[in-house]
Amino acid sequence: MRLANQGGRAVLVTDGDVIDVAEASGGRFGPDPQAVYEAWPEFTAWAADGHAPTGKLDEAALGPVSPAARQVFAVGLNYADHAAESGHPIPEYPMIFTKFPSSLAGPYGEVALPSGSVDWEVELVVVIGRPASAVRPEDAWQYVAGLTVGQDLSEREVQRRGQPPQFSLAKSYTGFGPTGPVLTTLDEVGDPAALGLTTTLNGEVVQDGSTASMIFSVPELIGYLSAVCTLLPGDLIFTGTPPGVGQSRTPPRFLAPGDVLETTISGLGTMRQTCVAQAPSER
Repeated sequence: MRLANQGGRAVLVTDGDVIDVAEASGGRFGPDPQAVYEAWPEFTAWAADGHAPTGKLDEAALGPVSPAARQVFAVGLNYADHAAESGHPIPEYPMIFTKFPSSLAGPYGEVALPSGSVDWEVELVVVIGRPASAVRPEDAWQYVAGLTVGQDLSEREVQRRGQPPQFSLAKSYTGFGPTGPVLTTLDEVGDPAALGLTTTLNGEVVQDGSTASMIFSVPELIGYLSAVCTLLPGDLIFTGTPPGVGQSRTPPRFLAPGDVLETTISGLGTMRQTCVAQAPSER
């Protein structure tokens, strides 16, 4: 199935129609998109029964697929070619940082640029479907609700401040964590280890990679994280980006007001952000 957050309500998406979860379930499940993750096994069983559409898909109203995620993990240098373009060796262990949940945004709309050093990073995002603690990698997919598209937007000047650099704040400006357009369950995804990832900037392809090039697979990441933290329903894992980011170009290239950024993962959909200058009062 494909689950979305339309206007703050959980909906199932089928072709150009939607099924409002609260309406179609007669109140068995509420309208809150976040709440369905807390009852994921029951919810997926209900959704599998098939239900009549209740309305039309409104892309402009789509919000983040997990709008109140309690934990948002991210992985640095998880593609060998990206590590190389960044001047770093292949990491021995996953490099984990966080994006603060207030950075989450929907799949379409504007993103305000706080400076001239904002970079793009297409990422496969994992959404957790049930509590996961000390999970063996071979069991990890059982804890996944589904997959979605993400952009790990990054303000590079803030990211490089200090020694050692601090990633989380630079990647957590408002709107710097768009996800969507929908959550796709694993039965609809195909092979998660062979998904194409692309970023286009004003129609030009600037990233073109595949999850086949991940250093640490999704099951390995879930095993690694859950050995330390209990992963909670609705938590997000941004799994890393392939090569082609702006800071590694010669000369470096960053986002500017008016730029249109499109982020696509095969089988999962496309997001679109239009860049605007941050208002002086917001700086």
